[in-house]
Amino acid sequence: MSRRTPAAPGACAPPEPARTLTAVSADGARLHVEAHGPEGAPAVVLAHGWTCSTAFWAAQIRDLVAAGHRVIAYDQRGHGRSPASPVCTTEALADDLEAVLAATLAPGEKAVIAGHSMGGMTVMAAAGRPGFREHAAAVLLCSTGSSRLVAESRVVPLRAGRVRTWLTGRVLGSRAPLGPVTPVARSILKYATMGAGCAPDRVEACARIVHACPRAVRHAWSKVLATLDLDHGVRRLTVPTAVVCGTSDRLTPPVHARALAAALPHSLGVTELTGVGHMTPVEAPETVTGRIRELVGTYVTGAAPVRIKEGA
Repeated sequence: MSRRTPAAPGACAPPEPARTLTAVSADGARLHVEAHGPEGAPAVVLAHGWTCSTAFWAAQIRDLVAAGHRVIAYDQRGHGRSPASPVCTTEALADDLEAVLAATLAPGEKAVIAGHSMGGMTVMAAAGRPGFREHAAAVLLCSTGSSRLVAESRVVPLRAGRVRTWLTGRVLGSRAPLGPVTPVARSILKYATMGAGCAPDRVEACARIVHACPRAVRHAWSKVLATLDLDHGVRRLTVPTAVVCGTSDRLTPPVHARALAAALPHSLGVTELTGVGHMTPVEAPETVTGRIRELVGTYVTGAAPVRIKEGA
């Protein structure tokens, strides 16, 4: 079953799309897709992460549309308003992204594709696909990694090693229900996924999004992430690619971002955000949106805005 994320407060509330549609993936999975902004405007495609939904990109959607962009966002299978599927693999994620691109972009139309966490892994999985290569002008990878996710995670505050890896796997792969969004739940989520200085309204918005994800979906995709190996996908990602990460990210620490930047064939470098956690698009919306606009200006429209300083 898919769920609509409960409305977030104030500036974190998701904007209403200009239209919605359903993209059908290679195995028949149906994906909820939202299109924002005017037809014909420079296009941006947004892929959210594990346990999230289109609502996660609220700030980017609002600001990009205000700046004259067309934004396509979709719910990964089993998340948001996309029904769950028994097929949970990185190949399925790649199929889904290709289906969304085909359903929303004209033949040969180029777009900037941004992926957060599992959304970034989706991009890496699709990097060698014809549909991706047809439409991708440039990529932004936010708070993501290509392998060793459990081993490198710092959610469990122990020294790196087999004990921490085992405990992390049990925590991230738990089948326990998250329950309602309470002060304790917000504190736990903030510790695991956000920086210490994150504003309460942004913590609340993320908690509502994550808690709306069905636990069966959360558990199924946790198993995929635990054994993830997309290092080959990084090498196939030949379009210009920028990387953003938070220095306080416990789920995908900066070691992942640095490894990606070193392995990418056309790396645009890493922007490390001091004190920011895993939820970079929500915690540092202006910087993430600015990086997307910079990529659109440079690789889609040819009129680049002022560059965001590295390490801002």
